[in-house]
This record gives sequence, structure tokens and C-alpha cells, in this order.
Amino acid sequence: MNTNYLENNHLVLVGKVTSDKRFSHEIYGEKFYIFDLEVPRLSGNADIIPITISERLLEAEELDINKKIIVEGQFRSYNSYQNERNKLVLTVFAKDVKFVENQEEEIQASKDFVSNEVILNGYICKKPIYRQTPFGREIADILLAVNRAYNKSDYIPCIAWGRNARFCENIEVGTEVKIIGRVQSRTYEKKYEDGTSETKIAYEVSISSLEVVKQEDDPEIMEETENEEIAM
Repeated sequence: MNTNYLENNHLVLVGKVTSDKRFSHEIYGEKFYIFDLEVPRLSGNADIIPITISERLLEAEELDINKKIIVEGQFRSYNSYQNERNKLVLTVFAKDVKFVENQEEEIQASKDFVSNEVILNGYICKKPIYRQTPFGREIADILLAVNRAYNKSDYIPCIAWGRNARFCENIEVGTEVKIIGRVQSRTYEKKYEDGTSETKIAYEVSISSLEVVKQEDDPEIMEETENEEIAM
């Protein structure tokens, strides 16, 4: 079992702040806030990702709207009890933030970092759901359990495409995998029994590389070049 929790879940985002920070919670006197980060895609679109950050990381700088920053951290989940139902809430937990002050630093950041990359090492905890879109695009939905310190786990929804999706269809529950991808946001319409509907936002990891971790150190690797326009 992989117990290097920092390697289990590592993420880098480069983008700009698009909301004021709002209070999230307090632990042992330390306050945490949430704000939204806009991360561009190669397609020209963008993902809006919620970031949870400690007040300690904001002592020297303010999170002004349109401020460009680099966030390193982890993609985490927690259960929120709402309307007598548990809801899985996803957020990026910031461990370090770098503020991009000028165009020269922005150019250097684009050389040093992929604008949106997450690496996860975890276990398949539900049978992957394979399907095809009306246009024949192959997709598989995966729920990955990623171990965290203090006997906690994050449950991360992931989505695979093409050959990766076909491969995931037959992966057994409990299989350890390593995933490389990007965090994406996606809007959808939630329809209710009374005929009403509500626009919601889902967050997930879009997989670009998937590797089954084998005990004999003989990994099986699947890679897929993602069409970002279709993967919105």
C-alpha cells in the first residue's frame, strides 16, 4: 500500500482569481477561505475551480480579482449533509501559493508548470461505468479512493475517454491505479420529480494517462490524447 500521501495526490493549477474569498471553516484557531480560480484550457475555454486556502498563506498578499497565481496542493473531497442527504463536495486544498506579479513571471510560470495537472494514486472503489455518447464518443466514469493522512481518504470522480474508457470497463474494484490528468468543471441540468430543474456544477479529473500499479512492478499503462472541446 502506498503511504506517501503527498505523492498520492499532487496538483498544480495556474490561473487567475475570479471571486472574492469567502469564509469556509476554522480548525484550532486557523481560518480557511474559499475562492474561485479560472484555469484556461488549450481549447480557449476555461475551468472554474474552487480553492480552499489557509489564512497563513495570505499573510503577505491579497487575493484580488484577476490576480494571477500558481497553486500547488491536493484535490480533496468531503461529505456535506444537506436536505437530509449526503453530498460529495470537491475542492482544491492549497498547500502553497505563488503570486505572479508581472508578464516576465507569467512567461516563466508557463515554462515551469503545466497550467492544470493532477497526479493521483488510489484504488477503484466502484465498478467503472462505461458508456457511449450519441456521437459515439467512449466514456468511463470512475470513482477513485485516494488515501490521506490520519486514516482519511478522498473520493475523486474521474472520467476516461477512448481507449482508456474501454480499458477501465474491465478494471476490478480494489485495483490500485495511478492517474495523470486535469481538474475540470462541468455544468449540467439536475431535473427533479416535480418537473423543475437546476443548473449545477460538477468537478472531476479528466484522465490523460492511467496506469495499473502491480506488485511485481510491471505497470500497465494506457494513454489517451484528449479532445478538450468534447471533454468540456
